[in-house]
Amino acid sequence: MTVKTKKIIIEGISFLFILLFIYASLSKLLEYRKFRIQLGQSPLLTDIAGWVAWTVPIIEIIISVLIIHPKLRLTGLYASFGLMVLFTAYIVSITQFSNYIPCSCGGVLQKMSWNQHLTFNLFFVLLAFSAIILQIRLPSKQYRN
Repeated sequence: MTVKTKKIIIEGISFLFILLFIYASLSKLLEYRKFRIQLGQSPLLTDIAGWVAWTVPIIEIIISVLIIHPKLRLTGLYASFGLMVLFTAYIVSITQFSNYIPCSCGGVLQKMSWNQHLTFNLFFVLLAFSAIILQIRLPSKQYRN
């Protein structure tokens, strides 16, 4: 695979993450009250719902900003990978160990079933992992630009 092809793939994946995280964070912030209530209903997050309701959208915005800047992109991709793994672990935990499963996702993501959401998250975990590997394998001059 050429350096140009790798860069195009990394840019495409980066764009998808920026789109996902900006959309998700704005949905959560615009419907903050609803988001906070839904988090409070989660058996895993009840005690920290207020903190999580502000922290998650802020982290999503920060990750988007990191990905936008080429010199910080790899850090943003690692953060994307980590956040998507956490979201995926949360979905697995909540579906396996809870009778009541509130959805605190915003926008169109709310319309997905839990299995669809799990598949969606796993797809983005794989995208982040792929972009990280491609970014690391770029020659050092290409790596930062």
